[in-house]
Amino acid sequence: MKRIAVIGGGITGITTAYTLAKRGLDVTVYEKHRYAAMETSFANGGQLSASNAEVWNNWQTVMKGIKWMSRRDAPLLVNPKPSWHKLSWFAEFIAAIPQYEKNTTETARLAIAARDHLFAWAQEEGIDFDLKKQGILHIYRDKAGFDHAEKVSRLLAAGGLERRSVTPEEMKSIEPTLAGNYYGGFFTESDSTGDIHKFTNGLADAIKRLGVKTCYGHTVTELSADERNAWVTAHDGTEQSRDTFDGVVICAGVGSRGLAKKLGDRVNIYPVKGYSITVELDDEASQKAAPTVSLLDDATKIVTSRLGDGRFRVAGTAEFSGYNRDIKDDRIRPLTRWVEQCFPGVCTRKVVPWAGLRPMLPNMMPRVGPGRLPTVFYNTGHGHLGWTLSAITAELVAESVTGDSR
Repeated sequence: MKRIAVIGGGITGITTAYTLAKRGLDVTVYEKHRYAAMETSFANGGQLSASNAEVWNNWQTVMKGIKWMSRRDAPLLVNPKPSWHKLSWFAEFIAAIPQYEKNTTETARLAIAARDHLFAWAQEEGIDFDLKKQGILHIYRDKAGFDHAEKVSRLLAAGGLERRSVTPEEMKSIEPTLAGNYYGGFFTESDSTGDIHKFTNGLADAIKRLGVKTCYGHTVTELSADERNAWVTAHDGTEQSRDTFDGVVICAGVGSRGLAKKLGDRVNIYPVKGYSITVELDDEASQKAAPTVSLLDDATKIVTSRLGDGRFRVAGTAEFSGYNRDIKDDRIRPLTRWVEQCFPGVCTRKVVPWAGLRPMLPNMMPRVGPGRLPTVFYNTGHGHLGWTLSAITAELVAESVTGDSR
């Protein structure tokens, strides 16, 4: 039986461990936190959104980033302080612009393929994660945004996604609680939402039942490999241990870049900070005033999910400021203001803020498959679609590790 180490206990690490264990491998997961899903998989926007598969590699994004550099509350904020990491990332980002259409279509195809796996796992393992299959409504405030969305829809359709344009009146019928004036929208009935933290922890319980060894609270301090083996050295805060494996899969989010370097691979992930708020719907009026259909506001780059009856998740913004995890008030306030403007009947007295670092590669595509050595594999760099793509990339990397395509 092959012994495989998985580095990382977020959504990609836990799904990877699950697919490997289901194929009969002896799997060990290393996670520096005491529990699974404590970083980027903790409180994201909640969308399982093939309709948000558009990659960011276009000149429109570049120009918006330059325009917004002086605005601390901008949807896309780039810290002007230079670093070689940031400069190399943006150079590769611009170099990937010619692949914009192909990568958008491929991402949509992957997102659609991920759905069946994720839903089947949840059903098989009895995981309750506040799943809502009520679609996602993209809302547009002007003709320019709507016209761009029409072009994106053709790319998504090439990947197999059906979504339809809707008038402002149809938008109101889809989500009656939405306030404000809009030019139009696009509705994707096949998209859904759920709580990534609840799902990941439910699957983390499942991998234990499958015999996976979970080393929570273990920080990987050394990592090496050759043609036959991989070695993982980890510290649990008290003592250090070193184990030998037949292979290793790197699923460490923004930490993947440093681990890849130890293994002789270049994985140019940059940490792109995103923020969210969870609005606690403690009163009946707020529960009725909050939307049940998931939204994506293109102008503000804000997404929403209704998590059960009592929580409303609102997330967005992208911030290029290195590995800083601070929660900044001037980045949280726009999210709260947006709720008050679009859903004025929702009480925002009780709001829980959060920030996480999305692991993004310059071409906006995840790194899935083998590294330089035959004992090293990667499942990382999913950016803003880690939750959406996790199930299919876990299947793909498991096929790569085992040579078994099911």
